[in-house]
Amino acid sequence: MDTRRIAVVTGAGRGIGAAVAERLHELGHRVALLDVAADSAAAKARELDASGTTARAFAVDVRDPAAVRSVAEQVRREFGTPEILVNNAARTQSRSVWDIEVTEWDDVLATNLRGVFLLTRELAPAMRERGWGRVVNLASLAGQQGGLVAGAHYASSKAGVLVLTKVFAKELAASGVTVNAVAPAATRTPVMDEMDAGQLEAAEAAIPVGRFGRAGEVADLVAYLCGENTGYITGATFDINGGLFMR
Repeated sequence: MDTRRIAVVTGAGRGIGAAVAERLHELGHRVALLDVAADSAAAKARELDASGTTARAFAVDVRDPAAVRSVAEQVRREFGTPEILVNNAARTQSRSVWDIEVTEWDDVLATNLRGVFLLTRELAPAMRERGWGRVVNLASLAGQQGGLVAGAHYASSKAGVLVLTKVFAKELAASGVTVNAVAPAATRTPVMDEMDAGQLEAAEAAIPVGRFGRAGEVADLVAYLCGENTGYITGATFDINGGLFMR
């Protein structure tokens, strides 16, 4: 049986999203790399496959319903019907809860939570019709315990992702489509370059294993959940946090 699938990864231009796209591509899947930053997604796609046959970039703003519908149609037309969706696109803004402007709050929630809602509603129905699909949502330790470094809006959006994962999992469970969440703690990605060095040092010191996570480690877990033998796992949240949150 051919187990090569068509995968969509959002926020795939860098960081965890790029690592996930790379890992799924290594496993033989054709990967559509979605990102609002078209250049970074295109560079990563070319790195994976310069011909554009098995990896291709698509520009999209996941906050925009019309843009999401349009890119979904484009992916289906150029690549085929997606069977794997990894909702990774997110915005992080380190700021005190007292200093967050309402417009920034709305933008972070729109990117991190509305994007999951829009992409899943757009792509999951075809998975349900086919009787097979995998949806993996990138949540965060911040969504489980609150996030001082990442910001209250980021933490709130990721808490919403955890609940939305369960909602979609219940809706799709009987159709062979699984929906799960992966909740990393701080992971070494380019976004950390924009954060306060002192806060990052303190955060790293608090992790029992003594270091930040690696994007490749998260990607391996996501890829496992996208596999053929994970049909009995749905509605679950998988922690990958170096021991910061044990249960």
